[in-house]
Amino acid sequence: MTKVSTKSVQRKISAEDLQFPGYLRAPMAAKPTALGLWLHTDGLGRREMVPELLAAAIYPGEAATDLVIDHLLMLVESGFLDLYRDESGAEWIALARPLKTDARTAWSNCPPPPDREPSRRFAAVGGARERAGERVRAEQAERGGQWAAWTDEQERAPRQPARPLLLDAPPIGCPDHPHGRFKDCGPCGTARRRHDRWVQEARYGEQMTEFEQTQDDGEGWGGDPF
Repeated sequence: MTKVSTKSVQRKISAEDLQFPGYLRAPMAAKPTALGLWLHTDGLGRREMVPELLAAAIYPGEAATDLVIDHLLMLVESGFLDLYRDESGAEWIALARPLKTDARTAWSNCPPPPDREPSRRFAAVGGARERAGERVRAEQAERGGQWAAWTDEQERAPRQPARPLLLDAPPIGCPDHPHGRFKDCGPCGTARRRHDRWVQEARYGEQMTEFEQTQDDGEGWGGDPF
């Protein structure tokens, strides 16, 4: 069966359209997509549901396919649109409130929605809802693995605390004022700079050690074991 095309008709969105309950109930994040669908569907508010083409029309130049899929599901829930399938299995969009048009553009060559319980079932298998569900499950599995690793780390035997660097650092003051002095003292200033430099160098050494350890770990996983 040859798929029919949709004709995009540019129209104006009125203040009355913006009071449509299906639009008002839509999450704020999905409202730009709703506005785009009003302007990028045919005279009866229908269009083939191809997320890539919808993303290119509504968000030109952006990688927004996944975003559009999420928004379509939100707009179904809010009552802004309906998703349905034709006999060939292709998915289509039908807006619950198309924009008003004159008689010359109030037509559609898209297949009409079925005369039965609206739509959500038609997108459930093999359509946008399934793709979005797979993505959500993958994200949840990834987060679950991260939490499991964190829990395992926290439940390990406590490690011996590292000795603070400041305990081994040179004194911040001169021999006459080992703890420093508020009033001007040249030797104290020199000692403080020596103290700060020592701490910076020690911390840098620790950071480099951690970096080298991560490099060694990476080679252990992916390098040649022999």
